[in-house]
Formats: sequence, structure tokens, C-alpha cells
Amino acid sequence: MDALPFSETTIRLAAFLGIFATMAVLELSLPRRDPNAYKSARWRTNLAMVVVDSAILRIVFPMAAVGTAIWAEQRGYGLFRAVETPGLIAGLIAFIVLDFAVWLEHWASHKIPILWRIHRMHHSDIDFDVTTALRFHPLEIILSMVWKAGVVIALGAPVLAVLAFEIVLNGAAMFNHSNVKLPLKADRVLRWLIVTPDMHRIHHSIRRNETDSNYGFNFAFWDRLFG
Repeated sequence: MDALPFSETTIRLAAFLGIFATMAVLELSLPRRDPNAYKSARWRTNLAMVVVDSAILRIVFPMAAVGTAIWAEQRGYGLFRAVETPGLIAGLIAFIVLDFAVWLEHWASHKIPILWRIHRMHHSDIDFDVTTALRFHPLEIILSMVWKAGVVIALGAPVLAVLAFEIVLNGAAMFNHSNVKLPLKADRVLRWLIVTPDMHRIHHSIRRNETDSNYGFNFAFWDRLFG
């Protein structure tokens, strides 16, 4: 991280603003569905939530995932250091394992009643667009970070891999929650690897059997693997 020209916070903020602006513009120019009449009120609420979540997370868990990776690296913790795994291989494995960990956490948040009570704030949005990706209960954000930090320490995940994962996870969530119309052929191809908006929109159905499906945020193959 010392070799990077900017801090982790600056890099993540720049990526967030760039991806958010891109998806917001695409929603206006290529909408999949007509927006809800309460769009402006929803955006104020959802954007306010991401500010609150970020502030609380920095207070309660100031290290975050990248800081945890730096801490573990300085102490030589983790599987990859114990077996002396090459950096590139360790980074690729860490990225995939972290994505599965987030999928598993999301699945658990639907199956465990106390976690569902927290997670359903995300599902209570009355429409579906890029800001829905930002609408999470602060407690869920903290629990998610603790879970990811545990995985990072156990693996000894490379710092840059964790930074890349956090950026991609955030960007993928904004992409697959967006109200953007993709060409159907492109959607069919993309969803073999990544979660598309039409694929994830089913997860936000008001029908419980549809809500309890399509848990992926980034890679689409976890849902296929586990039926």
C-alpha cells in the first residue's frame, strides 16, 4: 500500500463516485423500467444511509477490510503466509474466497431470522435502482465487515487483493441493482459469469420464494453451484 500514490480511502471514494455517476447517467438514458414516482425521496434516504453507514463503520471498525489485511501482513498471519503462496495466486484465491464469503453471508441473512430482521431494510425499498445498493442497516454493515475481516486474517489475504475486492464488490452491487436496460443477448452471456440487473432484480421480488434466490452480488456461479 505504501507504493500507491493515494490512500485506500481516496481510491475507494474515487471508484465509488465514478461508478455511481456512470450508473446514474445510464439509468436516465437507458432505463429498464419507468422509475417510481418517489424517486427523489428515495434517493435522499438511500444516499443518507450510505453516509451514516460509512461514518458508523469508521468509528466502530476503523481498520476495515484493507486495514485488517495490512495488520495481518505485518504480523505474518494467515494460511497463504504459512504455506508461502506466491502473491498472484494468493490474490486470485483470496478474491474468489471473499466473494463466496459474501454470498454465504447474504444467504445466511435470509435464512437466520435475526439476521433477516436486519437485512430486510435493504429489501424494503419501494423501487429498484443504483441507490438500492447503498441501502443497508448500519448493523449489517458492521457484521459484514467483521465477517470479511475474519476471512482476510484466516487467509492472510494480500492487501491489494482485498482493496480490489472491496472496489469490485461495491461497483458490482451498484451495477446489478441499477435500473439499466442491457441488450438481452449481452445479458444472457454476462450472467454466466457476473450478476446482471435482470438477474438480481428477481431477488428483490415481493414473492418470498423468488427473494430466497439469486444471492450473488458479483460472481453468478455460486447460485448455480448451490441450486
